[in-house]
Amino acid sequence: MIVPTSTRWNSFHDALSRISDIPAQDLNTLCTRLDIRAPTEREHLFLKEYCSVLKPLTVALDILQGEDNCYYGTLLPTLETLMSRTLALQNGLSRMTANLPGVIVQAIRTRFAPVLESSEALLAALTLPKFKVRWIVGAERREAARALLIAECRTLPRDEEPANNKNREAAAHSSANENDFFSFDEEEEDAMSISADSEVFEYMRSGSELEVLNRFPRVKAVCMKYNTATPSSAPVERLFSLGGIVLSPRRNRLSDKRFERLLLMRYNRTFCTDVE
Repeated sequence: MIVPTSTRWNSFHDALSRISDIPAQDLNTLCTRLDIRAPTEREHLFLKEYCSVLKPLTVALDILQGEDNCYYGTLLPTLETLMSRTLALQNGLSRMTANLPGVIVQAIRTRFAPVLESSEALLAALTLPKFKVRWIVGAERREAARALLIAECRTLPRDEEPANNKNREAAAHSSANENDFFSFDEEEEDAMSISADSEVFEYMRSGSELEVLNRFPRVKAVCMKYNTATPSSAPVERLFSLGGIVLSPRRNRLSDKRFERLLLMRYNRTFCTDVE
């Protein structure tokens, strides 16, 4: 059996899921031996349906609580996929849990309304190669997302433009006399726009590995701008598990900077033997 804990969000679901997986007859036998009331057939059915409906939510929590690849761009695709998978479970449920998927989705939309409407969250997801526009439902929404990324790439400052653009500008300067003779109009902005369009188009056709961003400087710059890693509760909790040891009653007046240095030294004490 699994005992729920307050620090792991999925532990309550895992505990109920373990109980619901036990056949009703075996569960009744176990309850009889433990001298506790056995769940009725209706209660057992409710537990199974409840766990099946909440299963996508637990998977989403595991993804968002992960310590690796915890990019901001993971949030929006995870929420969209979670809502679609939860609504897909409505068919086949009994009257006891028929409204549960809709309630969960409505709660997600209410709680994360700013994120679902955020262009920054959308750009963060678009610039992660494993997502791009694959998670977006509807051709119109995908086209709008591509247009948003192209517009963002066009706004990059000059020092973030790819090197091949600068090489083309140097070649243009070398033939300045010829251009002046023909009195060509300036088309720098159009050339930059076309280059941004082609870069985003090629990026959408590339692979799903994170390393492909090195081939697309503009897209990589947008990714670096919006995909700031946000720490989840699990690694932060482990980091400060020694906080009580460092912040003892005799050290109750430590400054933030001093506390940070002591905490880091406590974790890296095996590497500080020579210093001591």
